[in-house]
Amino acid sequence: MTSPRDLAGARPGPAFTVTLDGREIAALPGQTVAAALWAAGVTSWRTTRGEGRPRGVFCGIGICFDCLVTVNDRPNRRACLMPLHAGDAIRTQEGTGHDD
Repeated sequence: MTSPRDLAGARPGPAFTVTLDGREIAALPGQTVAAALWAAGVTSWRTTRGEGRPRGVFCGIGICFDCLVTVNDRPNRRACLMPLHAGDAIRTQEGTGHDD
């Protein structure tokens, strides 16, 4: 099976590591948080504030706020827009991401 990277002729730089709740995840230069998490098989990284329902990417373009995540202790980062850097620490976000 041909990968999207092959179809696009992409030549990304070397992979690096980030963490999700302490678990190491491989990422490529230029990937967003959402893209790296999806590639690692993670589809949900936030829970709703009222009922604790799982959320991940919905719109993928930064409009809906369903993909909010905490990155490097900063809550409410949109995973679909946030580019990754080596060593970034991503945490699953519950509710608003603040101590309510």
